Amino acid sequence: MPSIAVVGAGRIGQIHARNVAANPRARLAGIADLDGSAAARLAETLQTRVLTLQSVFEADSVMICSPTATHAGLIERAAAAGRPVFCEKPIDLSSPRVRSCLAAVRRAGIKLMVGFNRRFDPNFSELKRRLDAGEIGKLEILTIISKDPAPPPPEYIATSGGLFHDMMIHDLDMARFLLGEEIVEVFAAASSLVDPTIGMSGDVDSAVVTLRTAHGVLCQITNSRRASYGYDQRIEAHGSEGMLRAHNVTATTVERANASGFTTDPVLPFFLERYAAAYRAELDAFIDAISGGKAPSPNGEYGLRAQLLADAITDSARSHRAVSLSGEL
Repeated sequence: MPSIAVVGAGRIGQIHARNVAANPRARLAGIADLDGSAAARLAETLQTRVLTLQSVFEADSVMICSPTATHAGLIERAAAAGRPVFCEKPIDLSSPRVRSCLAAVRRAGIKLMVGFNRRFDPNFSELKRRLDAGEIGKLEILTIISKDPAPPPPEYIATSGGLFHDMMIHDLDMARFLLGEEIVEVFAAASSLVDPTIGMSGDVDSAVVTLRTAHGVLCQITNSRRASYGYDQRIEAHGSEGMLRAHNVTATTVERANASGFTTDPVLPFFLERYAAAYRAELDAFIDAISGGKAPSPNGEYGLRAQLLADAITDSARSHRAVSLSGEL
């Protein structure tokens, strides 16, 4: 049973640490965080130890859930210690820095998995399975809708890397996952419509992006930092012989009908609830990778691919022009 140390006691670190503690196939080695009190509170809740950043790498493997600016350095420390690592997205906000980090991973020969949890969502993974099984023939148009219930605070926006690198990067990985071939051209249109402070910081909060593959398959991604009705997460795949669609998830499937029409429960409020099952399945995939010969997926190269797409989309939004991509990493 592999031991897993978790770095980061914030919101995402708490999710992963709780899942490790509850998983019968792994042992939670402890929690590390620069905020010692946060680490202590979480460690006490989960009946585990508080670790230093030095002792973290004594565990069999490491999950990095700390702020983005620390990710690449911690991955390199894990590589030097010969420890497999799971890292929340992104590896870094700089693509050259991601490349140098991945070079260290390759030299050390460790396993690296990147936290694109949406691949493990039961609804989206089933859509992928049925798409690959040819149920709708040849895929022609993919539509991904992802909207947050409300914008994050200004202090988060200031260090997030922007909507494309922080929020849409999940959808970019999902696009690659479902399309099954690389994207060769992107075009982005973006505005600040939700919160004026986001625009004042130089970021956008509303965006529509079109992706095109070498075979001409199209994908449209719609992002917004505001959805008054909850956390909006939908996918539609249109093919030559039909269509596959993954709807939003509600608290229950109960529907009421009366003279006013049909009503259902609201969609789930945010990612903590919407992707709870995905986070658990993601952990199982990481345990599979570190316990046996299975390669981790999504790996660091997938993280770099999504990062390069976000870079190109940022360029397109600023220039108001389509941007072509090379197939090379």
